[in-house]
Amino acid sequence: MSCLSIFRLLLIALLLTAWPGYADNSRPLVVVIEVNGAISPGSADYIVRSLQAAADRHAALAVLEMDTPGGLSTSMRQIIKQILASPVPVAGFVAPGGARAASAGTYILYACHIAAMAPATNLGAATPVMIGLTGEQGGTPEKNSKNKTPVPGSTEARKSVNDAAAYIRSLAQMRGRNAVWAEQAVRQAVSLTASEALKQHVIDLIAKDVPGLLHQLNGRHVNVLGVPRTLRLANARIETMYPDWRSRLLSTIADPSVAYLLMLAGIFGLFFEFSNPGMVLPGVVGAISLLLALFAFQMMPVNYVGVTLILLGIAFMVTEVYISSFGALGAGGIAAFVIGSVMLIKPDIPGYGLSWKLIAPVAVVSALLIFTVARLALKAHRRRPHSGREEMIGLAGTVLEDSAGNEGWAQVHGETWRIRCPAPLKRGDKIKVVRLDGLYLEVVPEISHEANAQPGAAP
Repeated sequence: MSCLSIFRLLLIALLLTAWPGYADNSRPLVVVIEVNGAISPGSADYIVRSLQAAADRHAALAVLEMDTPGGLSTSMRQIIKQILASPVPVAGFVAPGGARAASAGTYILYACHIAAMAPATNLGAATPVMIGLTGEQGGTPEKNSKNKTPVPGSTEARKSVNDAAAYIRSLAQMRGRNAVWAEQAVRQAVSLTASEALKQHVIDLIAKDVPGLLHQLNGRHVNVLGVPRTLRLANARIETMYPDWRSRLLSTIADPSVAYLLMLAGIFGLFFEFSNPGMVLPGVVGAISLLLALFAFQMMPVNYVGVTLILLGIAFMVTEVYISSFGALGAGGIAAFVIGSVMLIKPDIPGYGLSWKLIAPVAVVSALLIFTVARLALKAHRRRPHSGREEMIGLAGTVLEDSAGNEGWAQVHGETWRIRCPAPLKRGDKIKVVRLDGLYLEVVPEISHEANAQPGAAP
């Protein structure tokens, strides 16, 4: 090989080494997925698709950086299924300092291949909260003969707690972590700090931040889908993934306050449309808003008694306008509306619930809006028609010819009409329209001042 050929090869190698991105592509990729706020369908969609993207890009590690109060069980299980099926090792990292992985976050942390926490963080309190009409916890707590721990009295609640305890225990056994404490977190809602969790073998390590976490994990052995793997994370490039528009939209709709406002917008939109048919826009906006609210509610811990009370309150306030009850219906409607709003979303679910700062102004504005619109609608309903056949009722006219029978011709509203009258009429008599019968106007004589005037009477 000539010196020129060797020089060319060296030049190509140098160019490839210096080419932007070449050196990065040779370094292991670590994907950081930030999980902030309640575990909801929106966050579940974001996490699942981010883990799939990490697998498609052959990442060396995916880090779930969590700060969550918990959330919905269905969303949590969706995330855990994706973690267990992921070909990429997943590290659950409760960070930064002051963060927590409570309730559903504890389950997710147990499911990860590696569990880590930053200093001044905590996890636990994983007792499931029953939701819905048939899932309310109630009754006197019973004692479990085996564990001697309080168990909610209802059969439905016991089934839920036992199922959750078995679920987190299976995750602990799979990852080789403390299964006893995991069950206590479910049955007794206990919590741990980062140092306590490390001592009790609930987590694997404590790290200050993601670079510190990767430094400790470099060379560590993990089991991914039954295959042992060694993490090679030296000089890794870190990329943080952010929610796209779809995940942000789902998270926004699934927010309790937004769903509450969407429901009210839907109800008011349809109410305005029915009060003033033909406006179209309120009906379209109301229908779309109501469908979005129903979509959000089927993913939330909604109390449907609260929904019923809100609808009942609106109905009472509307009825107050049409039926005078000296304020009883109006006051009852406002009270039902406020109580229903408070009961609408169960506040025991972490990250869910409606604030009084939202409920109070919405209740006042809703009451004023309903009273104003209903009164305007009632006023418009009582107003005399200005077009159509109904406009003819009550109009005055002039008889055009003598009529000895009950039919004749008259001029009404500048038009010539066939009329019917029980009394004989003379040309020039004034009449008043009382009813329409096909192309006939039913009229009655209207006595004028000239007709009443007697001959020789003083003017």
